Amino acid sequence: MLRIPKANQIEICTMLLECCSQERTYVKMYGLLGCRFCSVDALYQTNFKICFVQQYNTCHHLDTNKLRNTAKFFAHLICHDALPWDTMSCITLTEKMTTSSGRIFIKILFQEMVTFLGIVQVQNILNDPILIKKLPGLFPTEDPDHIRFAINFFTVIQLGALTIGLREALRVAPKKILKQVQEKLRDSDGEDMDSDSSSSSSSSSSSSSSSSSSSSSSSSSSSSSSDSSDSSDDDNDDDNRRKEVDIGLQKSVDNDNKKEGGGESEPTKEEQQ
Repeated sequence: MLRIPKANQIEICTMLLECCSQERTYVKMYGLLGCRFCSVDALYQTNFKICFVQQYNTCHHLDTNKLRNTAKFFAHLICHDALPWDTMSCITLTEKMTTSSGRIFIKILFQEMVTFLGIVQVQNILNDPILIKKLPGLFPTEDPDHIRFAINFFTVIQLGALTIGLREALRVAPKKILKQVQEKLRDSDGEDMDSDSSSSSSSSSSSSSSSSSSSSSSSSSSSSSSDSSDSSDDDNDDDNRRKEVDIGLQKSVDNDNKKEGGGESEPTKEEQQ
């Protein structure tokens, strides 16, 4: 048993993978060593998964011989359950997301797995609903273009039996797309109705506020007119009262004058005698 610090265990995985890729042809011994390391410590399994992602992302830097040996090494680990099948979750099988080197890597990987297990067993494993959810990029089910590309890829590498589920997804895809479009239209219509109702409510509130303001202004004008009429009536009453008082005073003055003038006007008979 090697006493290697956990921080350096990934170096063992990298060294083993590098030695395997340098051989002229794939040597099965490296695959057996990789399986043994994974069975001894689960951390080696995690490190080999990291190496798989790194090798797939940089496979365009490898020549054809290294690419073939690396793909066969990982196929050996996956088929012997040293690595889980969802290790391939980093693969997105579309025209834009793959290079020519990446497609060669996927081709050799699946052909080697079929050589180890047989097409029927590989098909049964890949049809697991749980595994299908973990490999959405490798077996797309939403975009018809991606589904069609995956079907053509596996058919060209003579593994068309793995595309039965993809063909069914391609047949149902237009209905799903139509349903999604209808749902989007319904959502947009609902938003438009909400906006229209909010605008109508705001306009009604503004009209009610304007009517209330007009009614308040009319009431204020009517009250002001009534106040002015009342004030004018009061002024007229005051003027009439003043005129009556003046007339009364004038009459009393005239009476007094008459009385004074009448007392001096004609002497009596007795005074003449």
